[in-house]
Amino acid sequence: MTGEKKTVAIIGLGRFGQSMALELMADGAEVLGIDNDPNVVQQMNNRLSHVVRADATNPEVLEQLDILDFDRIVVAIGNHLESSILVTSYLLRQGVTNIWAKAVSEQHGIILQQLGVEKVVFPERDMGKRVAHLLQGGLQEYIQIDRNCVTVMSSAPRVFVGKDVRPRQLLQQYGLAFTAFKDARGQWHHLPESMRVEATDTVVFSGPPQQVEQFARQYL
Repeated sequence: MTGEKKTVAIIGLGRFGQSMALELMADGAEVLGIDNDPNVVQQMNNRLSHVVRADATNPEVLEQLDILDFDRIVVAIGNHLESSILVTSYLLRQGVTNIWAKAVSEQHGIILQQLGVEKVVFPERDMGKRVAHLLQGGLQEYIQIDRNCVTVMSSAPRVFVGKDVRPRQLLQQYGLAFTAFKDARGQWHHLPESMRVEATDTVVFSGPPQQVEQFARQYL
């Protein structure tokens, strides 16, 4: 029903699981956190809707927690490959399709995908890629949408400063879609049909990774 809180069960409260759980709580979701470490459970007590110390590899435990009733289930167990696979396999056997699973290596990810998990995330790998792109300078944010598309945020490209630009012309010239900008007051705007770019502006644009990188090296 519209307006009801989304319910999310997060199995594994390591750094990734905790960060996700707290962000979901801040967004108004109802979150159940499950971990076998009493210190972790104590740390997250009163910070989540519910937090339970339990061995999630035991199907009876998951049944008692009504895990199948949650809108989303996140298997955030990373360092214990066997546990990750056992929990994921059980959920899939129960017909759960709304699973997000953390993978710590390509091999781990392949196994999860072969089991039938559609949403496999690689936090360490993806963060490493993101930081690598940011370290090269010029870009303030880098988000990979898929293999052939990234969205980035940067300061105003030098070639645009002091000029009137048209997003359609930029798409034709550079193969990049410029979609939004932030002015000197910190206000975000959708790109109009034509605008004058100032040195204090911040822009958001998207495109194929190689073209974005080439543009950033040349103009930022």
